[in-house]
Amino acid sequence: MNTDNVRPRTWAPSATPMVTTQGGARIDTQARKVLRNTHALLSLTLLFSAGVAALSATQGWPAPGLILTLVGYFGLLFAVYKLRNSGWGLPAVFALTGFMGYTLGPVLSQTLSLPGGAQTITLALTATGATFLAMSAWATTTKRDFSFLGGFLFAGMVVALLVGLAAVFMESTALSLAVSALVALLSAGLILFETQQIVQGGQTNYVMATVNLYVSLFNLFTSLLSLLGLGGQNE
Repeated sequence: MNTDNVRPRTWAPSATPMVTTQGGARIDTQARKVLRNTHALLSLTLLFSAGVAALSATQGWPAPGLILTLVGYFGLLFAVYKLRNSGWGLPAVFALTGFMGYTLGPVLSQTLSLPGGAQTITLALTATGATFLAMSAWATTTKRDFSFLGGFLFAGMVVALLVGLAAVFMESTALSLAVSALVALLSAGLILFETQQIVQGGQTNYVMATVNLYVSLFNLFTSLLSLLGLGGQNE
């Protein structure tokens, strides 16, 4: 959830070659390169993360627990940020996404143990993919500027994190479902915001762009998994 380098859209004349998409949005060649590299690296990290998650689920690796998950996530995220401009940036990205895949394994195992668990995972994956495609298409074709959403989305995720932690300690299923719904909506908004930041040139580092989109997709998928799994379990 990176809100750095946010700047309003300008239409000043530029000598940089521009490409106009079907919807009329203008994307310069540098932004197209960053977007292309981001999607390529994102695809690789998603495959790697999915492989680690599958291995974790099939081998029955234990869940790391809340504290280790938070320490591992924020520690590796900090490492990616520090190494984003060096050759160690890519290994750091795969370390982060691999760790998140490991944390996802026990969740998938638990979901598969529920009635209709495989269908729940498939539905959550389908909804996540469809949302990503829709938000990406909107961000790359619209002329509307969504940079104003950055602060709101970041603040919303902080609130969701705090309320989510409260739900864990309170063991409240209803509160957990409410948090999952909020995170799903915020994650969809972040995909739109982060993609447009690349299109507008506000995000020029494809390593950080990849991590931002990966985290949003991860949060969206796990939130949908929680909604469909816990919601169906309570029916």
